[in-house]
Amino acid sequence: MPYPQNLKTAKEVEAIVRENGAEPATIAILDGMPCVGLTSEELERLATLGTKCQKTARRDIAHVVATKGNGATTVSATMIFASMVGIPVFVTGGIGGVHRYGENTMDISSDLTELGRTPVAVISAGVKSILDIPRTLEYLETQGVCVTAYKTDEFPAFFSGQSSCKAPCRVNSPEDCARLIDANLNLQLGAGILIAVPIPEKHSAVGSVIESAIQRSLKEARDKNITGNAQTPFLLARVNELTGGASLASNIALVKNNALVGAQIATCLAQLRQPKVTCSKL
Repeated sequence: MPYPQNLKTAKEVEAIVRENGAEPATIAILDGMPCVGLTSEELERLATLGTKCQKTARRDIAHVVATKGNGATTVSATMIFASMVGIPVFVTGGIGGVHRYGENTMDISSDLTELGRTPVAVISAGVKSILDIPRTLEYLETQGVCVTAYKTDEFPAFFSGQSSCKAPCRVNSPEDCARLIDANLNLQLGAGILIAVPIPEKHSAVGSVIESAIQRSLKEARDKNITGNAQTPFLLARVNELTGGASLASNIALVKNNALVGAQIATCLAQLRQPKVTCSKL
């Protein structure tokens, strides 16, 4: 998101988390130091740096730290830092996935492999609709990731609640999600969980308009030879331009909704995993 919407949204998201009984811990790398939980000053600095921050996935962490750089962590890197300090629930907008035409380019986000080896539950609005959703779901199955949809049988597509792809399983409440995460942690399966929450219906952008903008943006990206980790930021920015800001408004709405659901899940999980106290007679 551009400044100042990014800062305003970040503060509002943290407020939503607190209002629902959880503690927010925004994650980034600042001056080579991984930070789990930013102060107001650090959050503002991150927001104003914007694209001057390096987009940081798992492969980039060591380099950003070694060079004392500033990193905006992707889902994969954020999962790693959350897991290191024992945070079991992570809220984001949407995860990365298999890019369209990925069968030729092999462009597959490290978010998917991270979900396969880091035991953190990721709450997102599904997979960005600029990606190949069926292939992304197939890849997550190969990685052994439990994928579930929240209060729906259909896997959501970021800007839209519909993707025409059936979700592998369904959960209907924060309590259901907490029990699922608890079971995954107790069994020590080693993989993460993806909980896909549909964007609120009133904020859902018109699917055909978004899809048309995506197709045009994909063609422009190919014509300009924009590939790798530069592709997703380009596509999202271009789709926002082509839809007259509708996609950015939808993006902000779904992030806030994910924060609400994620905080409720984290609160239920904390209650579920409280140490059981037993009394014994003297």
